[in-house]
Formats: sequence, C-alpha cells, structure tokens
Amino acid sequence: MKYTRYLSVILIFLFFFSIEITKAQKKQFIAPIDQDGVQRIEILAGEYFFNPDYIIVKVNIPVEIKIKKEPSLVPHSFVIPDAGLNINESLSSEPKIIKFTPTKVGKHPFYCDKKLLFFKSHREKGMEGIIEVQE
Repeated sequence: MKYTRYLSVILIFLFFFSIEITKAQKKQFIAPIDQDGVQRIEILAGEYFFNPDYIIVKVNIPVEIKIKKEPSLVPHSFVIPDAGLNINESLSSEPKIIKFTPTKVGKHPFYCDKKLLFFKSHREKGMEGIIEVQE
C-alpha cells in the first residue's frame, strides 16, 4: 500500500513533466521559395497548438500562409501583432490564405488571442509560435 502511493506520485509527476517537455518542443519549418517567388507555409491550428509553431522566412520575399483549424467548437484565431503586419484572423476548418511581405528581420510572435471567461487564454495554454525573418 505504501509503495503504491509512492508509485502513484511518481507516475503523476512523470505525466506532468512529459507535458511540459512536449510544450517546450517547437516544430520548426523553413519556408521554401516556390518558382513564382512566394514562400508558402501551411499551418494547422488545434487544441491549443499551431503546427508548425516556429517558421523561418526570408526578408523582402512574399509569404503566403494557408491556415486552418481542426474541426471543433472551440474558436481560434491567428494574430501577428508586430512586424508592421497587424494580422488578426478568425480561423475555421476551411483554409484561409494570409499574404504579406516581411520587411523587418527578427523574431515575431504569433498566437491565438481567444479566452473563455476566467480561464487561461489559448496563448497561455501554449497556442503560440514564432515567425523568424532572416536575411
């Protein structure tokens, strides 16, 4: 009985530790430049994640993001508040195309700004990522 309690505590600890490790892992994607000179990226939004959640693009080359969310009743959005873009799009299970040309090198966060009442926001639950613009 005593060992069962210790084993339960260890298993619970390992479960929560594995969740934190999973949250910390970023899925990196380097956007290829298509023959027409556009960098194209496909993003899937789901239960508090974006896949990929770390995107690398080249500066001054047009970007086209095709983004959709997994089918669910939970609303999600795609927000890039800086880099002169000011993108704020509601997402659905139908793909949405977002076009822009990055003019500023650096790391620019994107996230879902949805929140229900007094619960954590989707961003606080891990629904965020980075677009890194490189030379």
